[in-house]
Amino acid sequence: MRERSLLQLCVGVAGIVPVAAGIAGILRGPELVNAAVGIGADSRFRYLSGLLLGIGLGFWSTIPRIEANADRFRLLSIIVVAGGLARFISLALIGLPPFEMRAALEMELGVTPLLCLWQWRVARKG
Repeated sequence: MRERSLLQLCVGVAGIVPVAAGIAGILRGPELVNAAVGIGADSRFRYLSGLLLGIGLGFWSTIPRIEANADRFRLLSIIVVAGGLARFISLALIGLPPFEMRAALEMELGVTPLLCLWQWRVARKG
């Protein structure tokens, strides 16, 4: 029971990142990352920020019965890792991004897969 509670706490805290980043991106648009872009890129940036918000809310929705929400947790994790891999391609092709983007990459390709494995472990015990 203690491991389950600790996982719930960690998912709750980790979920702050996509929720806050999603809200900030929706409200501030590309200005959030000091980018001056056209209308189309602004629209895309805010749309993707909405998806990020939805992903964070999706992870939070698993918290109350985290051991029973393995399918949802895995799907959200796959989505986040896919985004991280796309970000990694940018790093490989264009170069090292600013600190905030590197931190996001660590969340996407490090923290999220580890949380997913932990959720799987808790669900198996469940």
